[in-house]
Amino acid sequence: MAPAIAVGGGDMPVFEGRITVYVVACVIIAAFGGLMFGYDIGISGGVTAMDDFLERFFPRVYEKKKHAHEDNYCKYDNQFLQLFTSCLYLAALIASFVASRVCSKQGRRPTMQIASFFFLVGVVLTSAAFHISMLILGRLALGIGVGFANQAVPLFLSELAPAKIRGALNISFQLFITIGIFIANMVNYAMSNVHPYGWRLSLAIAGVPALFLCVGSMSICETPTSLIERGRLEEGRVVLQRIRGVANVDNEFDSIVHACEMANQVTKPFSKLMKRSSRPPLVIAILLQVFQQFTGINAIMFYAPVLFQTVGFGSEASLLSAVITGLVNVFSTLVSVYAVDKAGRRALLLEAVVQMFITQSIIGIILAIWLKPTGSLNKVEAIIVVVLVCVFVMGFAWSWGPLGWLIPSETFPLETRTAGFAFAVSTNMLFTFLVAQAFLSMLCNMKAGIFFFFAAWIVVMGLFAMFLLPETKGVPVDAVTERVWKQHWFWKRFMDEEDVKPAAKAPSGIHPHLT
Repeated sequence: MAPAIAVGGGDMPVFEGRITVYVVACVIIAAFGGLMFGYDIGISGGVTAMDDFLERFFPRVYEKKKHAHEDNYCKYDNQFLQLFTSCLYLAALIASFVASRVCSKQGRRPTMQIASFFFLVGVVLTSAAFHISMLILGRLALGIGVGFANQAVPLFLSELAPAKIRGALNISFQLFITIGIFIANMVNYAMSNVHPYGWRLSLAIAGVPALFLCVGSMSICETPTSLIERGRLEEGRVVLQRIRGVANVDNEFDSIVHACEMANQVTKPFSKLMKRSSRPPLVIAILLQVFQQFTGINAIMFYAPVLFQTVGFGSEASLLSAVITGLVNVFSTLVSVYAVDKAGRRALLLEAVVQMFITQSIIGIILAIWLKPTGSLNKVEAIIVVVLVCVFVMGFAWSWGPLGWLIPSETFPLETRTAGFAFAVSTNMLFTFLVAQAFLSMLCNMKAGIFFFFAAWIVVMGLFAMFLLPETKGVPVDAVTERVWKQHWFWKRFMDEEDVKPAAKAPSGIHPHLT
């Protein structure tokens, strides 16, 4: 076990601890919630490119696709086809608010268990679907699972991890999302030649990670913060000792208890979020989710097979190209795992802005000049598009992808943490839904201009990260208010209002009962 000491700054205490095998096991199990989310992202685009699936559920799209002179940009433009992909995120949006309350009242672990149940229900309904209504109902069940998992898992990881490596462990959620996308692309590629039920197998295989999360979540611990917040102090201390691998956890335990005492003075966390002093983390959390989607990443990952068919690859070749981008996604996320606690959050975000802007712009230029409504790109031009997509995915995967989940999970004070993160999750799902529902129609109407649309948003994101986003590298999660928000040149003006009078910190070893 390697040492992982979380060191405070100024008069902040030192939190002792190690990276234990148990913590790594808990992180891997919990991160399977991300793998399920990633698999759902990846599988929908591949399945909607399979002729057997289209012929059964979307015959009009199938006929348009087979039409010899159909407009390249419009042949997949169908609102019901887009609804198959996007309805999942609408369900996740609504579920995230319910999950927030479950997360606070019952804990992070039960919330993940509920997520796995809905994942399994969704898998059964979609893979066995014989009518489009059954298919959509299954996607809605999967969406509820996504809402619960995306609410609980990042919070679980942030609260479980020592501050010094919190970024790396939290990013395992995004890493598993990328692994899920990659596995989905591999499965779609393998099943594209399995007729007529390849699409059913693609959807059914999602049951494997769902079952793993269901069984695995029974063996992991609840976070010490969640236990202490609900008045289970001694159990929280025991769990803290177990996950840190040391007996002396007094400083960290006292810090969590103090944060819980302050949090328990707030009886209406959603009302507290509307106060002036809560605006900095809330605004940052919401904007990060909006910007994450307006990079254009999910438009590319949802519809990678469709996009590559549009530029001239055949059905099988387009699925293989999507596998390549999925593999790039996984390995690039590993860069973030390594660099986030060394280079910091802002450095990764700003570097990626430049990289993504250049690639989106060049893709737009190539398609605008050479991809006409009929015909296709030549082989060299199509390969260049695939390479550029991979470079774009690299930039996203080590920056706005993982950090869009990490930063909101570590910047809210405990009293508004689950409520604030619910806003982050719901905003992500809302804009994921909007992009997924609109992308194929936007592609039809804007044609290559859609890539310039996303490139313009990337410029806005860069300005936001440069001037308004504070650095949280190495800051203990319960010290962010004092050491980040109250020190930032812009956000500190919002922190003058004290909505909750701080409780006097109890001496070490003496704690009032938390109710």
